[in-house]
Amino acid sequence: MFTIENHINSLKEGLQQHSDALIERIKETCKFNYYKKIDLLDYTAFVQSFEITLRMFSMDKDANEVFYEGNDSIIFSGSYDLLEEIESYSIPDDKEDEFWEFYEKADQEISEAETKAIVEWFVECWNKADGKSITLLAYFSFHDYDTCYDLQNDK
Repeated sequence: MFTIENHINSLKEGLQQHSDALIERIKETCKFNYYKKIDLLDYTAFVQSFEITLRMFSMDKDANEVFYEGNDSIIFSGSYDLLEEIESYSIPDDKEDEFWEFYEKADQEISEAETKAIVEWFVECWNKADGKSITLLAYFSFHDYDTCYDLQNDK
């Protein structure tokens, strides 16, 4: 029997397995020599059924990705992969139908709880990596969502 609480606990456990790797990748972004035309960093989660990919994009104030076309190899712009297709949780094959039935019945509530858990996990890793040492504005968002989390101001 699936419950929202058990599902979210399983998601949190799955995410925690990737915390050390995410912290190290965020630390790397703290050391970049960012191109002067970059106004903000957008750390974006691409969420599929059981997987998450995390990527950082360098953006201007109009939310356009910024690219440096010069020859100085130490200047960073563009995007940077943090974690690719990590498994956030798994469902045994013989329980998939039951899981999707459960998920469809409480889709909105589950989706909100998943979003909250993923944001909290990312923010925890961001803080452990000293992400605030980056002087640019920095946000965490979900791909194709309008809302985002302000990492520098914790809101």
